[in-house]
Amino acid sequence: MHIRFQSAAEAAAPRLLAFVVARDKLPAGIERAVIEGAAAARFSGKTGQLFEGFVERGGQVVRLALAGAGPANGDDEAGGSALERAGAALAARYLTSGEATLTLDAGASGLDAKGLASVLLGLRLRAWRYDAYRTRLKDEQKVSLKDVVVLDAPEGAEAAWQAAAALADGVEFTRELVTEPANVIYPESFVERCLKRFEGTGAELSFLDEDEMRKLGMGALLGVAQGSARKPRLLVIKWLGGEAGGKPTVFVGKGVTFDTGGISIKPAAGMEDMKWDMGGAGAVAGAMLAFAGRKARANVIGICGLVENMPDGNAQRPGDVVTTLSGQTVEVINTDAEGRLVLCDALTWAQREFKPAALIDLATLTGAMIIALGHEHGGLFSNNDGLADDLLAAGKASGDKLWRFPLSPAYDKLIDSPIADMKNVGPRWAGSITAAQYLQRFVEGSTPWAHLDIAGMVWADKPGATWDKGATGFGVRLIDGYVRAKLES
Repeated sequence: MHIRFQSAAEAAAPRLLAFVVARDKLPAGIERAVIEGAAAARFSGKTGQLFEGFVERGGQVVRLALAGAGPANGDDEAGGSALERAGAALAARYLTSGEATLTLDAGASGLDAKGLASVLLGLRLRAWRYDAYRTRLKDEQKVSLKDVVVLDAPEGAEAAWQAAAALADGVEFTRELVTEPANVIYPESFVERCLKRFEGTGAELSFLDEDEMRKLGMGALLGVAQGSARKPRLLVIKWLGGEAGGKPTVFVGKGVTFDTGGISIKPAAGMEDMKWDMGGAGAVAGAMLAFAGRKARANVIGICGLVENMPDGNAQRPGDVVTTLSGQTVEVINTDAEGRLVLCDALTWAQREFKPAALIDLATLTGAMIIALGHEHGGLFSNNDGLADDLLAAGKASGDKLWRFPLSPAYDKLIDSPIADMKNVGPRWAGSITAAQYLQRFVEGSTPWAHLDIAGMVWADKPGATWDKGATGFGVRLIDGYVRAKLES
């Protein structure tokens, strides 16, 4: 979607004209018929409400759209999220309406630069669709809306939008990676897609292949990969826009591009969903694209551990013991608890290679997290209260919400093994916590670390505030918000 800024004098007469409306406060100059129609339809400007009317202006019929942005008194409902929902409501209504251009009257809507950027961000994110494999869409199902023209934008609006547009690029890239089927996105092609997408951004990309990881001793990650014909990769994306020589913050993403469960195979029903078991890696890649796009003033590194988990004759068996890069040994009780095996080697390598100021991993790690939190929050585990508080605040501000869970030595005994240093799973209860306890054993020294279990958040079965059914892009805005507030403020 192309967004451009014009003055009212420069713009052609619009066919579809939209206004963002604070609650109970219609913009001046609206025709009486529209005002009375809105009242009759009980439109009051509540967050996400939308009303459409038709008027004649200059001999042309104009569609007028009013998008509600909630109270105008500065409370939470009137913040950026409410403005995003106003933009998203416009996208949802007009994306396949037959209209090619939507004109947004920013001046009459009374939007400042930040508010306008929020509206446009919501509009663009809700408009994202991936129709690459849909060949038989009816005309009324096809996307028609291509352009958004912003009239009389306030000072600084274009600069504010450029920063928001970089964030939108990152969210959309994550959605693309998560949406693609596993025969298209697998470890090698994930890397290739990123190499192509990051061209010209200034970010530095590299990767370790299977032989390099074997020489290093990444027995846990390679154990997961050994049942697949697809070769594993460890992708590294560097953006060093902060102080020269400053310690980086490192984000590590679980990238299981398809998870059958391995020998501990999953039920057939719903297994197609496991193409998005690389949602953590997708979020890291998308966030790194956003940092590069907006030239973030921070030193950040993204690492994606990329494997496919398949039940081949060479696949890892329940009961196998693997030696991790850290030197610790793991008895593999369940081959479907593979994400932690990938992450533990990636976390160890990240710490030894980069000596991070903070280490944050994102993973669709446990079904137990969905049982605990549903699809409303991601789970947060951390060894550092300050880091946890910063991430919780970033989640609240961005809309990628988190909820903190405990870590405690009391849970450690649940993953002790009689023949190795640990098991890769504990009992049925506290499944998300024991997974986090497992990962914590690979945090070296006093490194501030947080684990984000986002299993319930990367894919949606119904539309949300700023996304349609499918990939949500969860995690990108969270990471971006954390970096803005903690590293760039």
